[in-house]
Amino acid sequence: MKKKIAIIGAGISGLSVANMLERRGHNVIVFEKESTPGGLVRCTLEDGVLFHRVGGHVFNTKIKKVSNWITDFLNFTEDFNLSKRNAKILLNNSQLGYPIENYIYNLPEDTITKIITELLNISKVKQNSNPLITNFKDFLIKSFGETLYSLYFEPYNKKIWNAPLEDIPLPWLDGKLPMPNIPEIILNNILRKDETKMVHSQFYYAKQNGSQFIINQLSAPLKSIFVGKRIEKFQYKSNKKWEINNLQFDSIIYTGDIRLLHKNIIGCDEIISSLSPLQTLKSNGTSNVLCEIDKNDLSWLYIPSASYLPHRIIYTGNFSKKNNGTKERTTCTIEFSGIVEKDIMLSEIEKLPGNPIPIAFNFEENSYIIHDHNTSSLVKNAKRKLETVNFHLLGRFAEWEYYNMDTAIEAGLNLVDEKFN
Repeated sequence: MKKKIAIIGAGISGLSVANMLERRGHNVIVFEKESTPGGLVRCTLEDGVLFHRVGGHVFNTKIKKVSNWITDFLNFTEDFNLSKRNAKILLNNSQLGYPIENYIYNLPEDTITKIITELLNISKVKQNSNPLITNFKDFLIKSFGETLYSLYFEPYNKKIWNAPLEDIPLPWLDGKLPMPNIPEIILNNILRKDETKMVHSQFYYAKQNGSQFIINQLSAPLKSIFVGKRIEKFQYKSNKKWEINNLQFDSIIYTGDIRLLHKNIIGCDEIISSLSPLQTLKSNGTSNVLCEIDKNDLSWLYIPSASYLPHRIIYTGNFSKKNNGTKERTTCTIEFSGIVEKDIMLSEIEKLPGNPIPIAFNFEENSYIIHDHNTSSLVKNAKRKLETVNFHLLGRFAEWEYYNMDTAIEAGLNLVDEKFN
């Protein structure tokens, strides 16, 4: 049976699922609170330069059904560059290859000796037992050893997550982390082999407009997108319909912040009570600076050291030359975790290599979601109850999952197959 469905949010999740549903004949209306679609992958032009306002989003996937679906909207041969990842780590004022475990041979001899000894000891332990690992900190130490943990993994991840790593549960990160293979690490260091298994070891990037190009292509076929429409009330009616702005819907797909739902839903008291605990979920924002910078051949530079406040530079000007506008140098986005004062950001970027000069700033209150050991059960309980009244959660902040573009699309495909066949 064909349904009338409201989709809240026109980011990658909302636009993808809207297209999936329209193709199945459903009547879909998308509501977006901002003046343009895009969500976390939105880009703008600043002084003629493309600004990824939250990070620098590229596309690649190893998920077959996502690849099959997205090619109906994107011509990767004509409209995209295919690039090989060239990422580095800024360590002791020099640039080390990424991922760090493949470039141990570039470290001082005494450090190499410690790391290899620890890796061999870890390998022996794994052969004789299966140690129980429940949190992110233990995973990193028991996978890479104390030396690599202290040198890179601990300082970098503390910057990103701004939370104790022992409080981050390992099950949440399942499938999101590369699983280390110690013989392979040692062999890669002997043979000087580059990493090829990570999702973004090579990636597609639009020749024009970056990730906003993907958003525009997904927006174009849709019949009804209302921008500048912040929806703050969802009324559940006695006829089992949902009412939004005096319009009634059979179902709602919500891609906004799950923490806000307890005060936005009306008419389902028994469900609202399950939403209240979600107010305590934690997230990190990001502060981003668009800069012009000296020409280089990098894609990402990761910055673990506490001597620098930002945690990474994304060289978006190298992804497509058109991103640079008329600038003679290349351009990049410098990312800080949390909301950082503008004057602090200005003083911090002066320390960075490449002589960055700021062009524009963006402060995003929520970018990274954070799990503790109770998060998953709280979200699953709320999601299950909402589905009984045809209210569905989708996307990073609705499902409280750390989705990339391809995994967001996969979640949409799964939702449509399961609930809207």
